[in-house]
Amino acid sequence: MKITVLTIFPHMFDSFLKESILGRAIAQGLLAVEPVDLRPFSDRKHKNTDDDPFGGGAGMVMLAQPILDAMAAVAPEPFHGRRIFLSPRGQTLTQKKAEALSRERELVLLCGHYEGVDQRAIDACIDEEISVGDYVLTGGEPAAMVLIDCIARLIPGVLGSEASAQEESFTSGLLEYPQYTRPRSLRGMEVPEVLLGGNHAEIVKWRREQSLRITWERRPELLREADLTPRERRQVEQWQRDAQTREP
Repeated sequence: MKITVLTIFPHMFDSFLKESILGRAIAQGLLAVEPVDLRPFSDRKHKNTDDDPFGGGAGMVMLAQPILDAMAAVAPEPFHGRRIFLSPRGQTLTQKKAEALSRERELVLLCGHYEGVDQRAIDACIDEEISVGDYVLTGGEPAAMVLIDCIARLIPGVLGSEASAQEESFTSGLLEYPQYTRPRSLRGMEVPEVLLGGNHAEIVKWRREQSLRITWERRPELLREADLTPRERRQVEQWQRDAQTREP
């Protein structure tokens, strides 16, 4: 997969693209990520990429012209991929959305700044807007990094084990179960006995039960879309009844 990032701060991606799993994926040719500076595309004398908003208001707005010209340069038609604007008003990034994007041949990510982007650029060359959460960032670069990391680890071969991606939080619709490693006993804290007995079926059962309980306790809204068995649905309903009984 190729990912191009349109940004006014391309060097923000330098260390991000060289370290850890992402760096190895790029070195192995499984992923290509290219930050592209928007400033050289500006037709302004001083190569600025923003101006005052029409109608007044605080802050500045990113110019449409550099974005349109940059997009034409990096994603000429016919473009076989998705052009995405990282925006707080976009669709919230989910694991399901990341899985869909990981199957694309190519992505172009536009990082916004200031008070926003001239709507004409969005209308002309953006396929969708994506938000990484209901909070405000100083720019689209951190959001682009989140999206790249989330997508990259779903590309075959990027993770050492394909099972790792399949078993993690949100992939099954539930939060992940607790994990343990050596030593078996640490400062009075013990590893659950079921994980030590070698009974794979019992381990799978225990992990599923733990995921279900943790999700119910911390993110119960996820259970509405999770693929649960009738027995698991009954268990959740029982926990809910028990909780209501304990309420003062």
